[in-house]
Amino acid sequence: MSLATKFLSSSRTALAGSRCVSSLGLRARPAAALIQTPRRAGYVTATEETPAPSSESAANGTEVSSSVLPNDSATDWSRSYSGLSERPFSKEAAEVLLAPIDPNDVEMKPDGMIYLPEIKYRRILNKAFGPGGWGLAPRTETNVGAKIVSREYALVCLGRLVAIARGEQEYFDPNGIATATEACKSNALMRCCKDLGIASELWDPRFIREFKEKYCIEVWAEHIPTKKKKKVWRRKDQGKVTYPYQE
Repeated sequence: MSLATKFLSSSRTALAGSRCVSSLGLRARPAAALIQTPRRAGYVTATEETPAPSSESAANGTEVSSSVLPNDSATDWSRSYSGLSERPFSKEAAEVLLAPIDPNDVEMKPDGMIYLPEIKYRRILNKAFGPGGWGLAPRTETNVGAKIVSREYALVCLGRLVAIARGEQEYFDPNGIATATEACKSNALMRCCKDLGIASELWDPRFIREFKEKYCIEVWAEHIPTKKKKKVWRRKDQGKVTYPYQE
């Protein structure tokens, strides 16, 4: 009998034996489990399983160690109302927040709207709570519309939520969205400060009328790009209006 004939005969015998074991209700070990391939050059045995990828992986497939992910107990100001109306601020802080505004700090827009520059609000907050004693925390994602950017912010002072407001800012060019986003934050700050009483006079119609009568004047001016004339407002001590208008 040739060597090839002996090999085929032994293979048929082994196959028949495995079928007999299966018919008796016994589980036969898969043939792959009997293959013992040494771990050389990065290869593994056929019986070893590949570990499942970690759920904490970056978008590009790079694994991120769980120790790198933040796991602190800081307040989530996007949802929390911690400290709201818990207690009033100190008498010293209240005096700073409720102090009357200096008329020299108030500015006038050509359309007749009076306002306090944003830096003035920041200075008042720093004086009342100290630098680092207050901050703005975003409550929502930035909403970019066709012509306007808006986002909701929370004003947090001394670890307490004191006000929530949505800032808005128009833009006319997609390249100006980043600048509009920053201006949106400033607008939210000024609206939040209203709840603390900062420059609350600017929301009082009687104060607005008296201020405009005493400190402002309405003049005829030409809009330089369009050559159209219209009445605009300015402070009496400001001098002539500036670009894009000309008296």
